[in-house]
Amino acid sequence: MRIRRRQTEEADLDITSFMNLMIILVPVLLMSMVFSHITVLDLKLPDLAPNSADENPEKNDALEVVIHDDKIVVNYPAGAPLKTLAKRDGEYDFKLLSDVLQEVKRQLADKDKEKRDIFILSQPDTDYQTIVTTMDTVRSYKAVVAASVVNAELFPEISLGDAPQPLEGSEAGSALGVDGSEAEPAAQAGEGATQ
Repeated sequence: MRIRRRQTEEADLDITSFMNLMIILVPVLLMSMVFSHITVLDLKLPDLAPNSADENPEKNDALEVVIHDDKIVVNYPAGAPLKTLAKRDGEYDFKLLSDVLQEVKRQLADKDKEKRDIFILSQPDTDYQTIVTTMDTVRSYKAVVAASVVNAELFPEISLGDAPQPLEGSEAGSALGVDGSEAEPAAQAGEGATQ
């Protein structure tokens, strides 16, 4: 009696459907993956040479944003407070800062002055996020043009520096009045007395 053994073939593993899944899945995962997100902030560092604005007060047309612990001060020309923005609920009011800078830009454009640079002066203990948010605020603002929101340019050339220590009781006049009229800077007013 012969014993018949069943011949069994080893079954092949069918991985075709798995390979199809991998061919689709790998590109989808690679496209949705964020490797790194880097944002670059362009800065102009102050020159080491003496400032020419100190020698000629008529050319002192620097626009400054000074960050204090309890307020932000917009100076135009440098050292002459134009607007003081106090903190609200412990936060700086960057929306109001943007509105003030838009008005300064508009008034300068009315006088045919093209200004692209601004100085941001901060205290040594000012936190990094406040400086970056201030830089973003002074660089551009959201504007609606032809039914779409775009970034309109304010002052893209940013320089950083140390804020001067506040002097008590010294308030200089501003170059741009609230009504848009030009006030005479204190340095020019005292010019006739020194000659």
